[in-house]
Amino acid sequence: MKNICTLISILIISLTVYFSFNDLSPSSKKSIESTGFSVENALDHLKVITKEPHYTSSYYHQEVQNYIINELDKMGLETEIQNQVVLSSRRVGTNAANIIGTIKGSRSGKSLVLLTHYDSSAHSSFGASDAGSGVVTILEGVRAFLSKNIIPLNDIHVVFTDAEEIGLLGAEAFVKNHKLIDNVGLVLNFEARGSGGPSYMLMETNGMNSKLISEFANANPRFPAANSLMYSIYKMLPNDTDLTVFREQANINGFNFAFIGDHFDYHTSLDTYERLDRNTLLHQADYFMSMVNHFSKSDLSNLDSDVDYVYSNFPFLKLIYFSNSWIYPLLILSAIFFLVLIFLGLVLNKLQLDAILNGIIPFIISLFVCISLTVVLWNFIVFLNPEHADMLHGFTYNGYFYIFGFIFFNLFCLLLIYRPFFDKFSDLNLIIFPLLFWIIINLLISLFLKGAAYFIIPVYFVLFSILAAFIFDLKTNKLMIVWTCLSIPLIYMFAPQLKMFPVGLGLKNLFISSVLLILVFSLLLPIFSNYSQKKQMISLTGLTTLILFFMAFLNNGFDEENKKPNSIVYYTDLDKAESFWMSYDKNLDDFTKQFLGENPSTDVDKFVSRSKYSTSYRYINKTNYRDIASSTVEVLTDSVYGNKRKVSLRIIPQRKINSLQIMTKDSLVFDSLAVQNVFLEKENFKINSGRILTYIPSYNDKRVVIDMIFDNKLNSEFNLIETSFDLMTNTNFNFKPRSKIMMPMPFVTNDAIILSKNISL
Repeated sequence: MKNICTLISILIISLTVYFSFNDLSPSSKKSIESTGFSVENALDHLKVITKEPHYTSSYYHQEVQNYIINELDKMGLETEIQNQVVLSSRRVGTNAANIIGTIKGSRSGKSLVLLTHYDSSAHSSFGASDAGSGVVTILEGVRAFLSKNIIPLNDIHVVFTDAEEIGLLGAEAFVKNHKLIDNVGLVLNFEARGSGGPSYMLMETNGMNSKLISEFANANPRFPAANSLMYSIYKMLPNDTDLTVFREQANINGFNFAFIGDHFDYHTSLDTYERLDRNTLLHQADYFMSMVNHFSKSDLSNLDSDVDYVYSNFPFLKLIYFSNSWIYPLLILSAIFFLVLIFLGLVLNKLQLDAILNGIIPFIISLFVCISLTVVLWNFIVFLNPEHADMLHGFTYNGYFYIFGFIFFNLFCLLLIYRPFFDKFSDLNLIIFPLLFWIIINLLISLFLKGAAYFIIPVYFVLFSILAAFIFDLKTNKLMIVWTCLSIPLIYMFAPQLKMFPVGLGLKNLFISSVLLILVFSLLLPIFSNYSQKKQMISLTGLTTLILFFMAFLNNGFDEENKKPNSIVYYTDLDKAESFWMSYDKNLDDFTKQFLGENPSTDVDKFVSRSKYSTSYRYINKTNYRDIASSTVEVLTDSVYGNKRKVSLRIIPQRKINSLQIMTKDSLVFDSLAVQNVFLEKENFKINSGRILTYIPSYNDKRVVIDMIFDNKLNSEFNLIETSFDLMTNTNFNFKPRSKIMMPMPFVTNDAIILSKNISL
């Protein structure tokens, strides 16, 4: 009988884990066919959009722009291109070309914006997921919505922004300069930070979220994937989207729908039509159709609220949420309930004080051993695999094997640590201290991280499980089954998070999964303590761990499907007529060695170039000087009045340039800074040294005019750096191309020709 109950319990837990993942996203086209959304149509769009990289200022960027406009025209939308020079507070500018289409509503209320960006990441990404998936979701979703011949109550504006990848510049151009912004009530933004996995809902609001959560639930998405802890963490991270600009600069609420799975494809040349997860596209489509059908007829005039909600995925209900005002009452009530149960257990002789105190030992050992071993083992893996250091986002191709390998490794350790205690002490005694630990965690959450306050929900299920065990005198098999059933919400809520955090935050954060697993395991002790064949279970868990790590080892290398990133740039100091090859790579390969040699110099301090993830050049090798045409610089104005100096420069590129930078070696205090007659909003700011301005020339920019007013007391020495992404095709060079198992490194300037020269005033 015990064996049968054990099998039933394992089956319930396994099915709960399965459905906790399965319920996060659709798995077949049938799930959205009733909405009229055609995945085939969306993929047809995607195939065209992703033929070539289409970053801002690239040739194919224009082709994608024309394609989107043509598709909007076919659907009968009022369409326009907003060409607007924008200069952000980070002193990055371009001439953005936003594509805007409008579906007129039947009333004059606040409008709905459907948002994504159509530029890919420079310079090699095909942008299938980021954000081609958003583009095709909107294009096909709008077609499906219009096919029902329903006139929306609210105006709907389709906004495909430009230059998102270089600083959210298209969104800033729209928010600051377009007349439609004054009537926008809500924004739905479709984004990606990987090429697969469930799409998570993340809000943007300057106030409280209760109305947004309520409206989201009322829209009834069939596969909502959301929790308020993830939202709280998102707000702490610097990974902004276009929607952030709407919130910060126009106080407009909105929803992000973004997926992070297969993070290794993010911003790389592997972000292709073929690798975009079709189920992920279905998930975006489900969000789109449910949200548009709801918000096209909702009152968008007042989505602000003065109450925050805590929310999480929940079995059968899809999404559970409650007010922040419940946090302290729930916490206090749980503490009282906990103390009453301890008293009742001691009085009824269901609990023993010495056994409760002994239950502290395995829990503390588990925390120390599991977290320590996870950190040490991961660092050892990193040491054994130095080539993975060049995957800058921190998620390797075999990352999923590592995640599940560490989960089973930690489970193996937990079972091993607790086994002798299972034999000596009753299950209810062992769970008392972990339950107290959960209550303490919830106290800290209530003070510092309210988004995680749904952690109180499992506490109540455990408290009621203990009460049931007391009242009905549940033991062994009956206790195991009842506890398993009452633990379904705990397992359902937390199982996906064991995978989500290391995917989204990088494998170096595997210890977060360890902590979560220990917390979950500790509330399942009455289940595991009553399982039969514990020794065999430990052996099976250990064997599974070895298999997963072995699979990670087998998939550790690079191949045509999982390419090795590398980088090379050609840098020329035009004033000195000196040229260098430089690379960001930690590990040189056959491709980079042909430029840098076997023992390149690491003396790159004077060429420091910080990119995302604080990456700098690592290797340098002097090479032959090539005569490559550089931009001409004309000083239009150089005048002094009082203690101020006004300088106007006109830069005329002599070839296709993808980036212009004005640098300074001195400290300068600026009164104003402008590019193409668009002024930086910030005045009287100081630059100690380094970059003054970055400008990405578009096809509309035949020349670039920069105006500066700064303190004349300080010596000024300017430097112009121009970058083009044509190293691989420039006829001045002849070298062996990358092999089929290599690709350009993302997040850094790569495959580029960089020319530097001083500007004489």
